[in-house]
Amino acid sequence: MQLFNEVTLQTPESVTLKFRLAGIGNRAYALLIDYILWSLMLIGISLVWYLVSVRLVELLEPILSDRFTDSLELWLVASYLLTIFAIYVGYFVFFEVGWQGQTPGKRWVNIRVIRDNGRPARLPQALLRALLRPIDDLVFLGVLVILFNRQEKRIGDWLAGTLVIQEERRGQAKRLPVPEAAQALAQELLEQVNLERLSPENFAIIRTYLQRHDKMLPAARRTKSDELAQQLRERLEAPELALQSPSILVLQAVYWAYQQAYGDRL
Repeated sequence: MQLFNEVTLQTPESVTLKFRLAGIGNRAYALLIDYILWSLMLIGISLVWYLVSVRLVELLEPILSDRFTDSLELWLVASYLLTIFAIYVGYFVFFEVGWQGQTPGKRWVNIRVIRDNGRPARLPQALLRALLRPIDDLVFLGVLVILFNRQEKRIGDWLAGTLVIQEERRGQAKRLPVPEAAQALAQELLEQVNLERLSPENFAIIRTYLQRHDKMLPAARRTKSDELAQQLRERLEAPELALQSPSILVLQAVYWAYQQAYGDRL
């Protein structure tokens, strides 16, 4: 019996990845943290807005009629509500795009939003999830939807094509052995390449492939290694990266370098 559901995804690189879903408890805990942080922001913004609005009305009241003063107050209230909604949506969009599918709450709980193909969530997915969040929060509708589908998707996830997964905690992922040549190349990569362009999902694809490539036929292994190595060069914006080295060595080097740089996040 499993405490958390698992889902198997096929990436565009034809690599099969298995993820453990976050679970409703982790998602609720992360959302609580995010709402606390958002509420603190709201208090500060509301205070500033109130002081500015009062000052604005005081300045304009002597030169406006009572009717225009009333209209001004209504406009101020309307603009305040729109600003609050924009900040509500913007909080989740900003962090999920900038932190590769995580908000402060999700990072604390160690969960992440990804697309249905295993890729990181981008702006369209984050925006759609955030816009639909009020509907999901309505009378706990999102909770009910999550409980009654195996992929644990709320309405925003269904329409955005996303999943919320549990990441491996620090120390859980066993480091794969790589040859010394790959380790030496990895040291060069750490100095020459910005590995932040790789997402955790990109790393997971490399790791999964390295775990299984020995079971592939030699011709298929060479083809897939070449394909993944070229995709890595494009992702890292390094078209000349180790062109003279075997593709499998490039993959091993990137894997090792990423482990060295971000091992505490994996």
